[in-house]
Amino acid sequence: MREPAVAGLFYPGEERVLAKTVDALLEGAPAHRFPRLKGLVCPHAGYAFSGQTAAIGYKTLVGRQIETVIVMGPSHYAFLEGACIPDAQAYRTPLGLAEISEKARDLARTAPFGLEKPCPVQRPAWWAQAPKPAPERGQDTPETWEHSVEVQVPFLQRVAGKFKILPIVLGEVDPEQVAKALAAILDDKTIVVASSDLSHYHPYNAAKALDNRCVQAICAMNTDDMKGQEACGKTPILALMHLAKIKGWKAQLLDCRNSGDVSGDKDRVVGYAAVAFYEPEVENFAASERKLLLELARRTLTTVAANSASPGPELDPKSVSPKLAEKRACFVTLTKGGVLRGCIGHILPREALYQAVIDNARNAALLDPRFSPVQPDEVGGIKIEISVLTEPQALAFNSPDDLLNKLQPHKDGVLLRIGERSATFLPQVWEQLPDKVQFLEHLSEKAGCPPAAWRGQDTSVSIYHVECFEEN
Repeated sequence: MREPAVAGLFYPGEERVLAKTVDALLEGAPAHRFPRLKGLVCPHAGYAFSGQTAAIGYKTLVGRQIETVIVMGPSHYAFLEGACIPDAQAYRTPLGLAEISEKARDLARTAPFGLEKPCPVQRPAWWAQAPKPAPERGQDTPETWEHSVEVQVPFLQRVAGKFKILPIVLGEVDPEQVAKALAAILDDKTIVVASSDLSHYHPYNAAKALDNRCVQAICAMNTDDMKGQEACGKTPILALMHLAKIKGWKAQLLDCRNSGDVSGDKDRVVGYAAVAFYEPEVENFAASERKLLLELARRTLTTVAANSASPGPELDPKSVSPKLAEKRACFVTLTKGGVLRGCIGHILPREALYQAVIDNARNAALLDPRFSPVQPDEVGGIKIEISVLTEPQALAFNSPDDLLNKLQPHKDGVLLRIGERSATFLPQVWEQLPDKVQFLEHLSEKAGCPPAAWRGQDTSVSIYHVECFEEN
């Protein structure tokens, strides 16, 4: 058993308080949509300092079907060559046990990995306050006091369901070699986490400049530039970046701040960032086609807000590309200050896509029964998103549990039919309702039925996917 080293130090040591703390951080974090999320960079300071940033990263995991989480952390105290895997069956935190994946021992037989063993360790200043007894001098391993992996585990325990962890402490090691070994064991239900803080103990403005350069290097996948950045977990980050290059993933910054933003002390700060790594969605529409559709929606919104009798702009069908002239179903979503202002669309194809965008932009602005019509003075503050749908396909299931198992959060749009009633949620709704049961309960209510009606015998479900794009 890998016992906790920093419970009660870096995060609360009592189960109830820890659960409440993590849940509050997650509840306060904004949601981000990544249908094919693959990895994260998350900080590892005490939760009072970096917890908000970590929660923004970990909220992207809510509702996903995750079997394995690989967590790579840097060695802060051990003089280590290679990569260390704990010689244990589970990680313990105040929230319970996180089982260590059976893949860990297989990986430990592959260079540059190995099971933990005693090595030179500089014990941290707080070792005597740690919740576990210290081993005899000379018996410390890279895992004994290391906090960089451990602080990630309580977040995972609150968001990832029945997962297994594959914890790795990295010392002096080639990150590209690490990435190649991990690439061989990845599957679609594995998430990779690189644990790292950014710059340490600079004045606030200097730290912000350093950290901005660091996250720019990460998001640009510039491994050469990243080698010169300041981050205690630079090696785990580089390993994740090399892995992303192998797999064709992209990176997006979710949050970047420092301890001065939290504590108010800006003399000597530590930087934190959350970065998502994801597999890009297939883009069926060229940038020019997306741009034209968004321009049509914008022109429609401006026109009908000023004159509700207007049908919107007219377009010569011969002037558009064949893809935009195809009959396709779509939704047009309007938001104002990040809050929904209107959303109307078709589940099944009715007309040419360009015309469907015009009609649904008009209807979203004027006819969504949940909102009053958009006024001319609102138009400038409204953001437009277009979702082009695939045709719905029936989803076979033999029980409510089977349905829950087959739904893919953040990817599936869901058309729910209960008797003669029906309603749909676009895949984007998973951002607000990542829990599958809550998603279906809210969808049942949208159909005009009791929340639990989706569990009934007269229920059928179809799923569809979307290609969505929005104004910058």
